[in-house]
Amino acid sequence: MVLVAPSILSADFSKLGDEIKAVEKAGADWLHIDVMDGHFVPNITIGPVVVKNIRPLTEIPFDVHLMIAEPEKYTVAFAEAGADFITVHAECNNHLYELVSEVKKKCMAGVAINPSTPLHSVENVIDNIDLLLIMTVNPGFGGQKFMSSVLPKIEEAREMIGSKDIYLQVDGGINPENVAAVKEVGADVIVAGSAVFGSGDYEKAIKSLK
Repeated sequence: MVLVAPSILSADFSKLGDEIKAVEKAGADWLHIDVMDGHFVPNITIGPVVVKNIRPLTEIPFDVHLMIAEPEKYTVAFAEAGADFITVHAECNNHLYELVSEVKKKCMAGVAINPSTPLHSVENVIDNIDLLLIMTVNPGFGGQKFMSSVLPKIEEAREMIGSKDIYLQVDGGINPENVAAVKEVGADVIVAGSAVFGSGDYEKAIKSLK
């Protein structure tokens, strides 16, 4: 069974604490936290202070996805705020191996790639990461349509990981209608935003994804 990580990008931020408790009760395995800076992606979301303040509300792992232009400046702050995983984008750092190595000193490290980024861009770090995130939308906005054209890349990523102890995570437009295809090609962690928080029944939505 896959793990489900609801993305708080789609939560009601006016009652964020209640939303987090609700998805945990509904069966969420992780909490996915999308961090955007207005540079790497158009939107701006949250910083380490929010992560620090919501950390006491739940014991489920915090999966922090840094969609920011200079992640090396903020990884320590997010780790100290309570991140269990910190995922950085292969597209935004020329010294990816060094950055991943620094993250691993504080918590588990992940690397994400956009739909148009070839998988070979992570070959030099595959033995040094805990999580590989394949984006099935262009990052920066919630509620986008799933790109089925990325499915072969997910399958290739599964083959690249092989028997390594690495989570293969998929994020972007995943819902109960397309999740089976994502699982069939090897994903073991599903990020879902509007499919959970927009469902009206968090428990039913999470069970359906699983």
